[in-house]
Amino acid sequence: MLEPLLPVTVMGRPSTGRRKLNDGIRWRGRTGAPWRDLPQEYGPWQTVYGLFRRLQRDGT
Repeated sequence: MLEPLLPVTVMGRPSTGRRKLNDGIRWRGRTGAPWRDLPQEYGPWQTVYGLFRRLQRDGT
């Protein structure tokens, strides 16, 4: 599973919506659509993209 690869949040807000953000990243990868066309059900596209970049930079 992916859970062991996800970063652990020590401080800050709890990551209650992390699953939706991950689903948004997967949707974007599956469709190849621009980030701005991400359906609203996954949250703001800027937030999903920010998580994607963070995971990409740390090699996850």
